[in-house]
Formats: sequence, structure tokens, C-alpha cells
Amino acid sequence: MRLPHPTPRRMGHANVTIHNKEFRPYLSAAQLDEVVVELAARLSADYAGRRPLFVVVLTGGFMFASDLLKCYRGECEVVFIRVASYEGTDSTGVVQEVLGLREEVQGRDIILVEDIVDTGTTMHHLLPTLLGKGPASVEIATLFFKPESLRHELPIRYVAKEIPNDFVVGYGLDYDGLGRNLPDVYVAV
Repeated sequence: MRLPHPTPRRMGHANVTIHNKEFRPYLSAAQLDEVVVELAARLSADYAGRRPLFVVVLTGGFMFASDLLKCYRGECEVVFIRVASYEGTDSTGVVQEVLGLREEVQGRDIILVEDIVDTGTTMHHLLPTLLGKGPASVEIATLFFKPESLRHELPIRYVAKEIPNDFVVGYGLDYDGLGRNLPDVYVAV
């Protein structure tokens, strides 16, 4: 199943510059569509007959979550939380919970939707908090996973795509607030 887009999306062949840093094309919107559709199919099959609560980690996860949920087949609920752990191109190692979870999660199947898991600091911070609220299950679904960067052991069951330890922008991922709106993903040169 293809994702609905108002106009055909083609990856630009030119590099982009954000905050005086150059990025080259890495993954096209079409390639992203493919991995998102595949992940949505897995989630749909695994949660058939259940009603999971998708907890989307903002801000980076908004585009991925939007496309993932359009392809998810089954009943579900969606909520958003906002955390921050990045400054520039590096993780600060400190998670600041900006907007917290207010929904009841006890006895619920929770799917944490994240744009990228690299050091794992954000998920390492969120998992104990969620597990302490008594959910039936908690799983992580991420667009990108950087196994080389992981500093915390995490049970990451749903990965759309593993990538090397490169800094990427676009499709919700930013560099100091810019680049989230790019439909493709670019990698730092």
C-alpha cells in the first residue's frame, strides 16, 4: 500500500545547507514510504484484535507517526508526549520531559513511536516511567535505529530501518529546529 501524497515526491539530487552545515541526499520519500508501510503491516498483524495506545514522541516523530498510523489497520488510540535530549548534532545525555503523558495506561498495550533511537537515552528514561504505570505491554517502534550509538540496552522490537552512526535530517528529524519539513532524509557531509 502506498502512502497518500498530494503530489509525487521526488528526492532532490542537490545537497541542502542547514545552519551552515551541508547534507547530501540519503533516503527518498519513496524509500521511507516502503519501510513505513512494512512496519505498519507488522504492527497491524501483531496487534490484530487489540486496541494499542500509540504514544508518539514529539517533535521528531510526528511525520513518521502520521504515515505509520495512516497505514495501521485496526483500532488504536494516539497520544503525544514531548521530550528533548539534543543540542545541535549531539545528544546531551539528559532527557527533559516537556509535555507528559496524561492518559491512563494501566492494562493497555503501549507502542512508543520514536523517530530515531541512537544513544537510547530518551527510551531509557521513558520506559521505567511507563512500566511503573502498569501497562499490559510496552514496545518501541522507531523509524531509524543506530545500533553503533546505543548506550542503553533496550527492547526495540519494531525498527523500520537500521542506519549507521551518521547525523540525519528531514522527515521530522531536525538540526537545531530546521529541516524537519524535508520529505526526504539527508545525511551530514
